Amino acid sequence: MEDLLRRRDFPFYRLTNCATDLYCQLALKEIQSIPRSHGLILNTFEDLDGPLLSLIRSHCPQTYAVGPLHLQLKTRLADKTMSSSNSLWEEDHSSIQWLDAHPTESVIYVSFGSLATLTKKEILEFWHGLVNSGIRFLWVMRSDLLREEEFSHQFVKELTDGCEERAYIVSWAPQEKVLSHPAIGGFLTHSGWNSTMESIVERKPMICWAVYVDQRVTSRFVGEVWKIGLDMKDICDRYIIEKAVKELMVTNKDKLKKSVDKLSMLAEISVGEGGSSYNAFEYLVNDIKKLGRRNKDSNPNCMG
Repeated sequence: MEDLLRRRDFPFYRLTNCATDLYCQLALKEIQSIPRSHGLILNTFEDLDGPLLSLIRSHCPQTYAVGPLHLQLKTRLADKTMSSSNSLWEEDHSSIQWLDAHPTESVIYVSFGSLATLTKKEILEFWHGLVNSGIRFLWVMRSDLLREEEFSHQFVKELTDGCEERAYIVSWAPQEKVLSHPAIGGFLTHSGWNSTMESIVERKPMICWAVYVDQRVTSRFVGEVWKIGLDMKDICDRYIIEKAVKELMVTNKDKLKKSVDKLSMLAEISVGEGGSSYNAFEYLVNDIKKLGRRNKDSNPNCMG
């Protein structure tokens, strides 16, 4: 990634003094523990991260790329009555009803995940940029989204007054269902890895406003390597946001859609029977069983 990543793409902890920075120390501790592990389980797939996986395996040969995990789960439970959700918040399903009333690929979905916070000024810049773009949008606005300020329902009401037909705000949404909805044409995201994988699987191009650690690297890959979106990290200006939304949803829509459609197809193949992620999962299960038998043989008094 030497010729790809810019200084602004690095996680914040890499731009600080690693001798004193807590996050840097935690990251280094994890890296140093890799040689002592039996293997690495990664939520990605070969066609997405092949070159990087090859490099990782030079340090840790037992690396299992079993992603996209949520698609792997759906595929394996396809004939069963079980269902799953990885949501950390109570989901507001009214967003689906709102989407049902809008044309295909006419809405951009906006969510900054479960942890990121924004200032009131940043929220207003995003709001004005979205409104000025003329594109309909569904925004997940958590009750703790405001940084260092108390969240106000009156604030949300003031935002929505005057543009209720084109904007809808919920405190949390069933993200997989939203992204799979025909009315969604794009995703304004914080570039969290789960959100990125879900967006790829559901064939939705992205505008990336990365905040923490790996999100900053991921957003660069979205824009420059996979060509499935726009990297807008560190920029919170209504005019830039308006331009990015129009580019994603109108002017560059077909090109981005073609790229993300291809990656989505490869993701589906990877978790299908005989696919790279499907096989990696089978190898993982078998290796865990072998490891369990070895541990039991080496300690016959162990009952577990």
